[in-house]
Amino acid sequence: MGNSFGKIFRISTFGESHGLGLGVVIDGCPAGLDIDEDFIRSEMQRRKPGQSKITTQRKEEDEFRILSGVFEGKSTGTPIGMVIMNTDQKSKDYSHISDKFRPSHADYTYFEKYGVRDYRGGGRSSARETAARVAAGAIAKMLLKHYGISIQAYVSQVGDLKLEKSYLELELDRTEDNIVRCPDAIMAEKMIQFIDEIRKSRDTVGGVVSCVAKGVPPGIGEPVFDRLHAELGKAMLSINAVKGFEYGSGFEGVKMRGSSHNDAFYKEGEKVRTKTNHSGGIQGGISNGEDIYFNVAFKPVATIMQDQESVNESGESVLVSGKGRHDPCVVPRAVPIVEAMGALVLVDYLLISRSNKL
Repeated sequence: MGNSFGKIFRISTFGESHGLGLGVVIDGCPAGLDIDEDFIRSEMQRRKPGQSKITTQRKEEDEFRILSGVFEGKSTGTPIGMVIMNTDQKSKDYSHISDKFRPSHADYTYFEKYGVRDYRGGGRSSARETAARVAAGAIAKMLLKHYGISIQAYVSQVGDLKLEKSYLELELDRTEDNIVRCPDAIMAEKMIQFIDEIRKSRDTVGGVVSCVAKGVPPGIGEPVFDRLHAELGKAMLSINAVKGFEYGSGFEGVKMRGSSHNDAFYKEGEKVRTKTNHSGGIQGGISNGEDIYFNVAFKPVATIMQDQESVNESGESVLVSGKGRHDPCVVPRAVPIVEAMGALVLVDYLLISRSNKL
């Protein structure tokens, strides 16, 4: 029913934005992995609401509990169950839209599919569901680290403000130095000011999160329908508010000729390398050992603090008023979500190619 993701390293999430809490069950994590709860907590802090003036002011610490699958700090090979309780839900903020469909939300489509919907913050369609993904992604990152693989994302665009630098020109370790999570300090300040202006005008704006995975060995992925980049695309497009995905040269590649776009091979010691990396580290749906990099486009947050025309469940014309606490721009908090989903894909394909032991 669309609540699970992955084949070997498989997660199932549950819970709603204004229910008692959310959670995830991770099945297929190999036994013997050191589970660092402080690291999981730090990842949850990166995604949590109420971080700064440019994010929603809902106050959730996103404290988690591990219920199963971990003994004396190590994974046991059995399902890992985790829960994150909701503590600051204000359901009354949504009573005014109990029978109204908010423009560009999932209200109408959920109602048509199920005949019933949880109008409190969107219920299951709320981006709060991604807290469970980040918790699972933290464990996936631990497994990637065991194999010498890293994954880092950052904000590369907000509205028309675009960082015209390759990830190779940036110090990605500086991403967490500012509240917008852009590793370029000058552009970061411009983005912060712009988002704050958008917030004050009671509107929202979209942006782009870029991501790079390093250390991925060649040979990871499957041909034809389960290509590595196809699964990455599916993972990213499953995130709330995502409208586009591109990897490698992406749409810019259409401007090039094959003679300049082709990545020539050469030998570096015992390794086969490519002189350029327009392929984004993936060829034929399988990793080639180069960096895997991609961009994820996020739309403006659908809830705006302005009146909008809509209809209710009876088909009558109504006005929908924006209320509650919402992000003026989702991309700063989306950075750890993109990393988490990327890590889940890479771990899954890594385990497909290996035995189920560390």
